[in-house]
Amino acid sequence: MKIGILQTGHTPDALMQDFGDYDSLFPALLDGHGFEFKTFAVVDGIFPDSAEDADGWLITGSRYGAYEDLPWIPPLEDLIRQIHKSEKPLVGVCFGHQIIAQALGGKVEKYQGGWSVGRTEYDFDGDNVWLNAWHQDQVVAVPDGAEVIGSNDFCQNAMLRYGDQIWTVQAHPEFSNDFVSGLMRTRGKGLVPDDLMQAAANRQTAPDHNARIAQIMADFLKKARA
Repeated sequence: MKIGILQTGHTPDALMQDFGDYDSLFPALLDGHGFEFKTFAVVDGIFPDSAEDADGWLITGSRYGAYEDLPWIPPLEDLIRQIHKSEKPLVGVCFGHQIIAQALGGKVEKYQGGWSVGRTEYDFDGDNVWLNAWHQDQVVAVPDGAEVIGSNDFCQNAMLRYGDQIWTVQAHPEFSNDFVSGLMRTRGKGLVPDDLMQAAANRQTAPDHNARIAQIMADFLKKARA
């Protein structure tokens, strides 16, 4: 199964050698599930010809806001609507979660409550999971047809499912604890309050549920559809 990665951001230069770019984090996360991947760096203006260029799609995280006036965001929203119409499976992570919601009629904004950073607990379909977060923006209005399947007190719309076609998550199952520590070191200073980063640093040695979410994502992408 060919998965098209719609890359909407880049790893900080200081972390690139150790971790690779954003698009390389997902083949690592989904390794062993039989996928073939092709990246389209939409953040750099590189788009597929159509929704038919892959069997399924995945949208990465980004340092940008879905609501920003950037030249690549409107065509990305158009592509999301094309993918939705094509009924091909689509997964979105962080910015991907947000831009899909926005493209389909939801609302994204910079959350007045501030940042969520590091290992964070979510109620996922009645169970508790721990994933790494790195965001201030949130989906504050859910599109018609989307079901909230994961949340916490800080982020009410943390995971969404749109029927059996689209599955999105605000947190970053592709981010290891070491990667988040690197983000705090390279992007966090002056952006995220010091007390939040210190609290996150104190949690970063505990285990996460990245592998569990990877299995859910893989099963969703490969699910038989009419």
